[in-house]
Amino acid sequence: MKILTVDDSSTMRRIIKNTLNRIGYADVVEAEHGVDGLAKMAGVELVLTDWNMPEMDGLTFVKSLRSNAQYNDVPIIMVTTEAAKKEILEAIKAGVSDYIVKPFTPDTLKEKIEKVLGG
Repeated sequence: MKILTVDDSSTMRRIIKNTLNRIGYADVVEAEHGVDGLAKMAGVELVLTDWNMPEMDGLTFVKSLRSNAQYNDVPIIMVTTEAAKKEILEAIKAGVSDYIVKPFTPDTLKEKIEKVLGG
């Protein structure tokens, strides 16, 4: 399964990628922001995206994906420091499948991925 992780922090991308590798997902593509993420969507089956990024933030990225029929069924998990209920509701309204607040544990990431993939 090809997973795209979008975050402007290279450290956070590495943490997510290493966590995904440990729980059995080896095909992980990284992007620095939404524009980069859109360019790397070919074959992606799951998206993990931050909210606060330069160029194109996560919410705009999610809206761009959801406005393209090709990506309607791709699960999107927002992984962010934005923890207020207002932001969570806004992200869900925009089309995210689930939401993880940083910092998170590997178990939380695994549970959310299994939930959105129907596993």
